[in-house]
Amino acid sequence: MSLSLHCRRLGRGPRDALAVHCSLAHGEAFAPLAAHLPMLSLHAPDLPGHGRSPGMPEGQDYHRAATAALRALPEAEGSLLIGHSLGATLALRMALERESPPETLVLIEPVLFAAAAATAPELLQSEHADAVRIGRAFEAGETEAVAREFTARWGDGRPWESLPREARARFTAQIPLIAATDPALRLDNGNLLAPGRLEGLTSRVLLIRGSESPPIVAAIHAALLARLPQARERVVEGAGHMAPVTHAAEVAEAIASELALIA
Repeated sequence: MSLSLHCRRLGRGPRDALAVHCSLAHGEAFAPLAAHLPMLSLHAPDLPGHGRSPGMPEGQDYHRAATAALRALPEAEGSLLIGHSLGATLALRMALERESPPETLVLIEPVLFAAAAATAPELLQSEHADAVRIGRAFEAGETEAVAREFTARWGDGRPWESLPREARARFTAQIPLIAATDPALRLDNGNLLAPGRLEGLTSRVLLIRGSESPPIVAAIHAALLARLPQARERVVEGAGHMAPVTHAAEVAEAIASELALIA
């Protein structure tokens, strides 16, 4: 039995889309993007352990169980899936597991690190080394230091000290969720990268990344672009990993342009 996720609706446009957020966030993070996409109604759930959704039961694989919980939502069978970071890897997995793939898949910086093995193995090796180091810090009880480092690299650019106290406390409490996704993102235990699997996806895929994001994001995109039959990429100049929040208008324009191509 899958988890029941809290879900909100952002926007009142005529076309429905499921929007899956990044780690340490919640569905409301898509509000800036929804404001620039009046043609859409974004159904934005909170992932397990995020926002108002329950935590992940002990012993379950996070990525597999989160995918099952998302697929239980009515909007998961729609024609448009949007995902950011962790949420983009979940959207990709849902598309691959559906009997009838979505018409359009928008993946904003999917952090499927294992994909970089094909394009930048040295960057993947560095990511693995960082994961080991951070894991040791976490085991030593340095959770706030780990959260500070994570948000410095993958956050919206604001210094840790400038974040509200409640946000810092929430990020620190949620940081174990990052390790919980490692088997899927770094080791691909869901076999998203199995030979022929990406090549068989018939969806139109739009990959969006920020020009200032960590280099491994471009390597992941390059690997996916080489294997997905109907994929193209848009780069948002000046944006980092949190482009849907910091550069919502530009990300929305990329999505709107993609939807216009198939209208």
